[in-house]
Formats: sequence, C-alpha cells, structure tokens
Amino acid sequence: MAKSPSHPAHASQALPGERPMTNHTVEKIGGTSMLRHEELLENVLIGSRKGDDLYNRIFVVSAYGGITDKLLEHKKTGEPGVHALFASTDSEWAWGDALTGVGRDMQAINAKVLDDTGDRRAADDFVRERIEGVRSCLIDLSRLCSFGQFRLEEHLMTVREMVSALGEAHSAMVTALLLRNRGVNARFVDLTGWRDDSQPSLDERICTALEDVDFATEMPILPGYAQCKESLVKSHDRGYTEVTFARVAALTEAREAVIHKEFHLCSADPKTVGLDKVRVIGRTNYDVADQLSNMGMEAIHPRAAKGLRQAGIPLRVRNAFRPQDSGTLILDERGAPKPRVDMIAGLRGVFALQFFEQDMVGVKGYDAAILEVLTRHKMRIVTKTCNANTITHFIDGSMKSLKRVERDLAERFPASEIEIERVAIVSVIGRNLTAPGLTLRALQALSEAGIAPLGMQDLTRRVDLQFVIDDKDYDGTLRTLHAALVESDIEAMGQDAPGSETGLRDAA
Repeated sequence: MAKSPSHPAHASQALPGERPMTNHTVEKIGGTSMLRHEELLENVLIGSRKGDDLYNRIFVVSAYGGITDKLLEHKKTGEPGVHALFASTDSEWAWGDALTGVGRDMQAINAKVLDDTGDRRAADDFVRERIEGVRSCLIDLSRLCSFGQFRLEEHLMTVREMVSALGEAHSAMVTALLLRNRGVNARFVDLTGWRDDSQPSLDERICTALEDVDFATEMPILPGYAQCKESLVKSHDRGYTEVTFARVAALTEAREAVIHKEFHLCSADPKTVGLDKVRVIGRTNYDVADQLSNMGMEAIHPRAAKGLRQAGIPLRVRNAFRPQDSGTLILDERGAPKPRVDMIAGLRGVFALQFFEQDMVGVKGYDAAILEVLTRHKMRIVTKTCNANTITHFIDGSMKSLKRVERDLAERFPASEIEIERVAIVSVIGRNLTAPGLTLRALQALSEAGIAPLGMQDLTRRVDLQFVIDDKDYDGTLRTLHAALVESDIEAMGQDAPGSETGLRDAA
C-alpha cells in the first residue's frame, strides 16, 4: 500500500541501508499522444501484455491535445481560453461560451474514443457535472467580486487551478473507461480535489488517493493535475503534470519512471539536420536533460527531473509509437566513460540585452539590480556573460516586455548604455565534453561554413558549449556543428541507433 514515502507500494525486502526494490513503474502520457488512443492501446497501455503483465504500472495522463489551450490560453499563440477570458474585464461573459465549447469538445472526444454506449453516457455525465460545477463557481465568484470588498485578481490563481483540473480529470476518467471495456482492471484515481474542502499537501494527496490501490491487480490512471496546498499551477504553471508524475514515482519508490512521447530523443532535430543523419540517444544523464530544458526543448520539466534524481529513480523517455525501441535512459550519473557529444540543440528568437556602464568596474550591485528588474518583468534568462563594464543577458521573452526592462534600467542607471539585439543560441550538449580540440573543431567548422559567431561560452563544467549567432544562421549552425561533432564521430555514439521517425520538439 502507498501509505507514505517510507512505506512504498509492493516493496520487496531490502538489506539495511539499501533502497527497497519495487516491481512497478510510473508512466506519463502527453496530450498529443492521448488523441491517438488506438495506437496507445496497441503500443503502450495493453499491447501484447496479458494477465499479470498488464499491472504494476501507474499511468499519469495529460489532458487530450488542445484542451488545456482552450481552458487556459493557447501555449504558442496566446489566444485566450476560459481562464484568460474570465480574467479579462473586456470579456465579461465570453468565458461562459468558451467553457460550453470546451464541454462540447470533451464530449466529442468521448464519442471518438469510447465505443460502448454506457461508457459514453458515463463520460458525458462526468463532463457535464465538472463543466457546470466550474460554471457555477465562476458565476458566484463574479457576483462576489462585484462588491468592492472583494478583488477578482486575488482569486485568479485559484480559478486557474480549478479550470486546469478539468482537462486532466476528463482524460484520466475516459482512459480508465476505455481500458475497462478492453478487459483491463483500470481505476480512475482522482487527484483533483473535486468537491473536497480539505487542503492536503501534494504528498498527502497522492498517498491518500493510492492508499487502497493494489498495483499488482489494478492499473491506476491518475490525472496530471493534483490539488494541494502547494498550488502546482502557481509553482510550475503548465509543467504541473510532470511534477505530479515525478512525485508519484518518488513516493511509491518506482522501479523506473517512463515518459511516452511522440518522438525519440535525438542528437538534433531531424527536420533541420536530416533523418538519415541524426542518432537516437540511448543513454544520458539528468544534467544533459537540464541543459536541453534550458534550450526550450524539455525531455522532462526541470523540477520533475530534480525530484526523480533525488529519489534515485531512473527516467526512460520512449517513443510511444515505437514499442520495439528501448528509448533513452536518463540516470543520475556524472560524466561519461569517454568524451562525447550527446546532442546539438538551440533556441531561436532570443534577445541579447547588453548593459554597459563605465562606472561598473569594481562596484558591486549592478548585477543584482539588473536581475531584480528582469525578475519583476518575468523574463527567462537563457544565459549571461559579463566583463569589467558590460553585462549581457540572453532573454527568451517578448520585445514588448524587454522595452519595459530597458526603460526601468535607464531610469535607475541614467549613465548606462543599453542595447537589445535579436540573436539565436546553439548549444553543444554532452555528459563529458573534454575531448581535446572539441572547441577548435567547432570553430573551424563554422568558419569553413562562413558562419561567424557573435559570441561563445565554454564553461568549466564541460556539459555544454554555447554559440551566440545571428538568427538567420541558426539552421546552418545546427547542421554544421552536428556534422562536425556528431556525424564525424560515429564511434563515440556507441550503441545509439541511427535515425528516428520524428525529432526533438517542444515537450507537450
């Protein structure tokens, strides 16, 4: 029983000082993959498994693709969803129509996924209850905030939490129904706190929900959102699903954590480099996963990776639609047996914010002041450089927000000179980048390709080598560095298999 972190579910007897061995895995499925339900059944959820082999697996699922965008806001375009419309004073009742539309979309998914009439009716009733429950809450909140003593903005994060929960609860419930119809003893384990007035911690929420689940005979299906006093959406925004997934794995002391994606973890984006040139990464570490996240291409959310690493749980990233491939194993280990480049990744549309102040030399406080302004405007820092009188931050954000940063810094430091330039960053990432002449090889390859870097960082920890380039040179830099450091070093790639169906993309 999963009663507490110190009493993991189905742990076998361990020697003193050893971590108890468990038989189960905790596995996460992303939203885009969820829409391909028949393929998921064939490749992940059931496949060729029968009897006991179906169990000792806990699944944490995201909302079906596109649903969270409609509940919150579109992740890429920013188009407002239910929450954004509710928060906007310009759209007083538009949120209600949007909520109704999400309900229709969910019921359309029910009709597509569920063949059984009774299952569809149960799923539709579930959607109707949750949608109308949220609608009633929002109407009551709107009325309450029409009085001057109550401020709507003070409640918007709670609204975002409640609205977020709709998508994950729906997908978990439908998946459980789908599996039960196929003969699997699946169980929807609700973590969303629906009609629950308690305020447990995340650990308490998970342990209580799994307390009476027998992993050996049941397949728990959990929503990626868990209601708790830590407020996952406030802390992790839309990365909450992977945080829940990692915490479930840690609390139950899973044998392995598995993320099923629509692509392999590759040495570069095959759309840019070429499908015949990339290599599937067979093994790497959490340090590399963090560098990849910094480039905006998450294998796993950094906070989730931290939880798994601290718990000593290996993570496997698999292609959900290539079950014959073992995927990428990510371990808590430093370095590699021999120097190697794992991948070439990058980020376009980065802004270089260059702050020059002649009086900075030997004076403390400038860096802290700049960081305070960047934090206040919620700017994400990709990397930074500095010398005696210049500090440059490379920012992943909008020009509109950066102009506000520039204005605030100019007011605080009137003698400073501030410049903003649009650039791109390409990073050479690996567990052990100590090969002699690696940096020289990279620079020579770029020179021969006619690409002049605007800057370069070669840090002493030797896990990444970063090049700042003109945005127009991004694709060429990616191809050039991959050819020079990966394709020309086949032996260093070891057992990794060449080629993959799809490439390294933004994590869902």
